[in-house]
Amino acid sequence: QDVAPHELLSEREFQVLVLIASGKSVGVVAKQLSLSVKTVSTYRIRLLEKMGMSSNAELMRYAMRLGLVR
Repeated sequence: QDVAPHELLSEREFQVLVLIASGKSVGVVAKQLSLSVKTVSTYRIRLLEKMGMSSNAELMRYAMRLGLVR
């Protein structure tokens, strides 16, 4: 069975994906989730790897296509 790339993410990685895909900076995401910028950056790198993507723009396109963000 095929699983959508975002379904492989942990809950926290998914939260970071949605926030970044909606245009928020790593700094803003960190504040919203009460995490350090370094931690959010780590989540971002990990979720990009898991999803086979290399940029925030790719994340945004993906999230919009699947209706994860408006």
